Amino acid sequence: MSETPTGPAVPTGSATPVDAAASAASAGPSGFAADAEVLARTADAVRDAASALRERFGDVVHHETREELMRALAVNDELALGILRPRLTQLRPEARWVEEELEGGALPPGEWWVVDPAEGNVNHLHGLPEWAVTATLVRDNVPVLTAVHLPSTGETYTALAGGGARLDGRPLHVSPTTDLGMGLVATSQARPDEDEKVVRRVGASITSMLLDALVVRTAVPATLHLLHVAAGRMDAFWQFSGARADLLPGALLVTEAGGRVSDAEGRPWSPRSDSFLAAAPGVHAAAVATLAR
Repeated sequence: MSETPTGPAVPTGSATPVDAAASAASAGPSGFAADAEVLARTADAVRDAASALRERFGDVVHHETREELMRALAVNDELALGILRPRLTQLRPEARWVEEELEGGALPPGEWWVVDPAEGNVNHLHGLPEWAVTATLVRDNVPVLTAVHLPSTGETYTALAGGGARLDGRPLHVSPTTDLGMGLVATSQARPDEDEKVVRRVGASITSMLLDALVVRTAVPATLHLLHVAAGRMDAFWQFSGARADLLPGALLVTEAGGRVSDAEGRPWSPRSDSFLAAAPGVHAAAVATLAR
C-alpha cells in the first residue's frame, strides 16, 4: 500500500501535493465556484449520514469475537454509505469511489470520492463521542474539498482548496505557538494489527514527544486531532502509516487554515508517504527534529 518517499529531504517550507490543491480546484471543467457548490451539498450529505448514525449511538454492545465486532462496524458503514453514495454520486457522476477506507497509497488520475462513513467507528460502538462522518473529493491525488461532521458537538468543518477552512462557516486558523515545549500534540493508531516495526516506531515517537512537548494525546481517530490543529486548539499531529480516509480531510483543513503538512522527516507528504505530520508553522521544524530522534 504505502511507499516510503525516496530522494533527499527537502526544506520543510517546500510545496507539497496538498499545497497544489488550490490549482487543482480550478483545474476541473466546472471551476472554483462549482466546487464551492459541491462542498456545500457535500456538507449537507455528511450531516444527514451522521444523523442516521446518531440514532444508533449510545448503548455499549460487547462483542465476543473480532468477527462480531467487524460485522457491527460494517452495519454502521453501510447505513451511512446508503445516504452518502447516491448523494455524492449525483454531485460528481464521473468521480470514482475508493471502496476500502483503510487503504493507503496514490490513486489513479481523475476524481475520486474518499469517504469514511464512520470515522472512529469503534468509538461509536463503545459509546464514546469521538467519531465523525467525512467526505473528501480528490482530484489527481490532491484533495480539493472536504466536509467533516461531528454529531457529538453538532459541528461541521469544511475546507475548499484555495478557499480556506471553516467551522460552521467561521474561518479557522492554526495556532500561533512557536515553542514546542508549550505545545499540545497528538498521535493516533492508523489501523488494528499494525506491523510491529510501525508499532515500535510509534512508541519511540511518543517517548520523544513526551520529552519535548507540553502535553501528548494518543487516541483515535486521526481526523479529530487534525480538526483541532486546524482550529488552533492543538499544535501538531503526527502518524506513522495511515489510510487516505484518515488523513486527506485533515491535511486539506490544516493547509487551508495556514498550517504545514509534510511527512515526519519534513518532506512533501502525499498518500504514498509512510508518515504524516501536520503542525502550526511555528513548531513544525521542532516537531520534525523531535520525530527524527
